[in-house]
Amino acid sequence: MKNKSISKTFFYCLFFLFLITPKHVLSQDNQGYDYLVALFKEWRSFENPPLRDGAPDYTQETFNKRAPTFKILQQKLQNIDTTAWSIPNKVDWHIVNAEMNGYDFNQRVLKSWVRDPAFYTTLWTDRSDVPAHEGPTHHGVLDLWTYEFPLDNDGEKKLLAELKVIPAINEQAKINLTGNAKDLWVAGIRDIQTQSKNLEDMKNLPGITKNRKLVSAINEAVQSTNSLVDWLQAKAPSKTGPSGIGKENYTWYLQNVHLVPMTWEDEVMLLKRELTRAWAALKLEEHRNRNLPQLTSASSPEEYNTRAKAAAKSLLDFLDQNEMVTVKDYFEPALNEHLGAFVPKEKRNFFWITAHYDQRPLYSHFYHWFELARMDNEPNPSEIRRGALLYNIFDSRNEGTATAVEEMFMDAGLYDDQPRSREIVYIMIAQRAARGLGSLYAQANEMTSEEAGSIHSEYTPRGWMKTEKDLLLFEQHLYLRQPGYGTSYITGKYLLENTLAEYARIKESKDEPFEMRAFFDKLNAIGNIPISLGRWEMTGVKYYLGQE
Repeated sequence: MKNKSISKTFFYCLFFLFLITPKHVLSQDNQGYDYLVALFKEWRSFENPPLRDGAPDYTQETFNKRAPTFKILQQKLQNIDTTAWSIPNKVDWHIVNAEMNGYDFNQRVLKSWVRDPAFYTTLWTDRSDVPAHEGPTHHGVLDLWTYEFPLDNDGEKKLLAELKVIPAINEQAKINLTGNAKDLWVAGIRDIQTQSKNLEDMKNLPGITKNRKLVSAINEAVQSTNSLVDWLQAKAPSKTGPSGIGKENYTWYLQNVHLVPMTWEDEVMLLKRELTRAWAALKLEEHRNRNLPQLTSASSPEEYNTRAKAAAKSLLDFLDQNEMVTVKDYFEPALNEHLGAFVPKEKRNFFWITAHYDQRPLYSHFYHWFELARMDNEPNPSEIRRGALLYNIFDSRNEGTATAVEEMFMDAGLYDDQPRSREIVYIMIAQRAARGLGSLYAQANEMTSEEAGSIHSEYTPRGWMKTEKDLLLFEQHLYLRQPGYGTSYITGKYLLENTLAEYARIKESKDEPFEMRAFFDKLNAIGNIPISLGRWEMTGVKYYLGQE
């Protein structure tokens, strides 16, 4: 009898514990990796806003209504116990967490739909060289580069539907844009004006002029876009406030959204160091090469094209024969689509100045296109990593890698046949450090966008940023719109170099051979995720990123 009494007491205690224990704790065993994937899908579905008059709804009223649902999703993620998970699965948890942090930050601080007129740009004519558009964009963009002209019936219906978003989103912009960010406002007008021109140019595409419905929709979009330009210009004189988010917000965003384990001050120090190093290395290279002939720039379309084909072949052969990375079948066509064309000397911007001397430094940066081709041809097995991460969270990985390999390929011997091309690589590093440094001061509201641009221009060697102003305006505007992007080229490069060093150190400690091709193949297989997460997965060594 006594044993039965104890059993009953024990049973009642267990039942009582069941009643008082939070449900999320009871269900932990069921919240494995599959639960994370399901939550990721739920999150991505939520992140796409409801429609208002056929366009994504960014009104404050709608954000307020949706806030409780977001908090529930965020709590579901935090309730998952990842302690026993593999590192790759933990990495995926951090990706989802970073995206949710990005959504939260955008509501609290960035507020692109309130402060940034360029957010309402809908028409995009070219594919970005990174997984998604650079900078904040709304959810109803029209990617013209995805269409084939002349259109078939399905293409026509799709294009008509996407064109109808433009008038609706432009009218909504007049409701939402209540911010006082002067530099963002003024620079954003230029983007909306460009959209009007691009819409007009659409009429010249094959089959458009004979299609009354499409011409009518385009004309309506042009009229609406011009109306928005007029409205923005009328409001511009009243805009007097700063456009940067400040040092404290910048650091939080950097660490919790883009997962760059640095502060605003750390990035200033790093970019100053890289700027100094690049200038010093350039002068040493020039001294070393002082008895060699100067590089000559391509002087005709025929010469440019001949050089471009030779440069592409040289780069791909180098990567293959020197065992830098496994050169996939899709590398060559991906690169060949972006060889560029001859530009008259007086119209060349910074990057095309370099390419007319030797295309290989720029084509090394076009590692971007190999990565996008990999996304198209070899999708990542992780559903969470398969597509583009939100909010440009991929920037340290994609821009950092593209910048890092310029110097890595050089150090591995790419320019042994033409030592003066090494000078171009250091000029490109200096340019990226200078523009990133300017963007840091602009985000801290210690400089205007124009003043930040002066650092970008004055500290780029040989005056190559002074030849064509559109690139300067575009880059500084983008980096003001998207915190952390302007520095990601150099910070991502540093983080990748750190990853390579740690990976090699571990191999050496285990008396295992280090193979460069194995390193890059593993990096590529991990996918377009923040390099801090890639380092963790490749080495087992983790930067502090919160939950283990």
